[in-house]
Amino acid sequence: MDGIHHMHKRKRAHGKLKAYPHPNKWIKFFDRFLLFVAIVSPLMVLPQILKIYVEHDTSGVSTLTWGLFALFNIPWVGYGILHKDKPIAIGYSLWFVANLVVLIGALIY
Repeated sequence: MDGIHHMHKRKRAHGKLKAYPHPNKWIKFFDRFLLFVAIVSPLMVLPQILKIYVEHDTSGVSTLTWGLFALFNIPWVGYGILHKDKPIAIGYSLWFVANLVVLIGALIY
């Protein structure tokens, strides 16, 4: 617990947050691009979802792995919400849904 009791001093000393959207055009672009990536990246699971629900083929799909993927998305969603970080909150929410869809399909078929 050493160092934690000084956290309030750090918060007061570094209380100034950077502007959002950032005035620098490159950082603003990267912020928007990251939001795009957060929304599009869970689509990578779509081939697995289609294989499960269209072909009813769950060979090689580990329910433990996909369950843990979904489980460990939950703290990230909370982190994104608490810190008001849209890319993290949105991205991990979508990953949670995608992982849960695979898990449910693997359990059904």
